[in-house]
Amino acid sequence: MRFRPCIDLHHGKVVQIVGGSLNEQNQALLQTNFTSDNTPAHFAQLYRDAALPGGHVIALGKGNEEAALSALRAWPGGMQYGGGVNPDNAHVFLDAGASHVIVTSYVFADGRIDRDKLLALVKTVGKKRLVLDLSCRSRDGKFYVVTDRWQRFTDECVDAQSLATLADSCAEFLVHGVDVEGLRQGIQEELIELLGKHSPCPVTYAGGVHQLSDLDRVKLLGNAKVDLTIGSALDIFGGAVKFSDVVAWQQQQ
Repeated sequence: MRFRPCIDLHHGKVVQIVGGSLNEQNQALLQTNFTSDNTPAHFAQLYRDAALPGGHVIALGKGNEEAALSALRAWPGGMQYGGGVNPDNAHVFLDAGASHVIVTSYVFADGRIDRDKLLALVKTVGKKRLVLDLSCRSRDGKFYVVTDRWQRFTDECVDAQSLATLADSCAEFLVHGVDVEGLRQGIQEELIELLGKHSPCPVTYAGGVHQLSDLDRVKLLGNAKVDLTIGSALDIFGGAVKFSDVVAWQQQQ
């Protein structure tokens, strides 16, 4: 298991938000936990110095491309990129230094995976450089992928069958537990257990971390196969968990 760092961007600034509150039609709904005065490249260099590869740069809406590219260029091959990726622009981020591109909404149509679009991405990017974002919310006792800034439920359930099928088309999964993302009130244990039990490929979970011991908890629940992102809870993003303690934890693994 690894700790995976993150850089979330909104209007070119590094931020941490409450999951599901980003609504481009109504900006008043946005709940922001933290906005940094430091540049995206500053955080990329911080993670590089700490030897924490495999994290992700996520653009939350438009107006973030230059900020994202600056972070990717600060650590070529060190971080993944997600946000509006499609076959036409994927090369821009890969050429700038992204190790992988992360895709959600592009591969969905009418609430289902569009196999033709997914195939087009695989042909353009290659399976080994593609991460599928299966960020999800709970409904009726199951977890369903949500798209369009986590506002829209799809019909795609995150379960053993879907994980096995989609793993044939990507290198990794990224899964935010949207119901707890940014709340710093506890991780979504049932989801982590599901991922650890059924994901055939590496998977990174994010959402709800509020204390350092959550790293050990995720390691246990995910059978040491589920990596963890911490955002709002870190002191570098205004939280109480010390980044230096997380780095030390990782070095002990």
